[in-house]
Amino acid sequence: MTSPLPSSPYASVLDLAPVVPVVVIEDASDAVPLARALVAGGLPAIEVTLRTPVALEAIRAIADGVPGAVVGAGTVVTPEQVTRCVEAGARFLVSPGWTDVLLTAMRASGVPFLPGVSTVSEVVALLERGVREMKFFPAQAAGGTAYLKSLAGPLPQARFCPTGGIGPANAPEYLALPNVGCVGGTWMLPADAVAARDWDRIEGLARAASGLRDAGGTCR
Repeated sequence: MTSPLPSSPYASVLDLAPVVPVVVIEDASDAVPLARALVAGGLPAIEVTLRTPVALEAIRAIADGVPGAVVGAGTVVTPEQVTRCVEAGARFLVSPGWTDVLLTAMRASGVPFLPGVSTVSEVVALLERGVREMKFFPAQAAGGTAYLKSLAGPLPQARFCPTGGIGPANAPEYLALPNVGCVGGTWMLPADAVAARDWDRIEGLARAASGLRDAGGTCR
């Protein structure tokens, strides 16, 4: 990730909050109240995944209607998606993996980006290209905290947002690592709460998630 967040005192998405909610929105009308609940709970960085037909509409609604949110797009896998997401108002981009073509498009977008990695070679390749902040995915399946600990020694300049298989029980262990800036997860967005539009419950879960860094001790 090479550029600062627009209109933000933070240099990186990784520094906004300990947890980035990974949001799948099925109904565009839920986007604004859901985002408001997350922001009120202390989680301003919100990754809306491109897994539903209304994802771009949801990104646009959050960008326009929730001033405290830093909305981003996840599951970005093509240059065309990069363009469309930024046009919709995405302020950061997240991909599950990367290619040189995708990386070039994300770099040219002018917004911060987190390309996905799961191997040492992918991390080294990104460092060669000047990218130091990455998504580690799928975190648990790819080796979890033990793997990230092993990377910290030879590659201390790389920082990660681990995502995949992370919940409130193991998030503090990730957040305690020196090369982890934040984690991504969905546990503060239980399907039944979203279906019931129980925004108060989601706000409470977000508030608990926003305090998880303290639960893991000093991480940097």
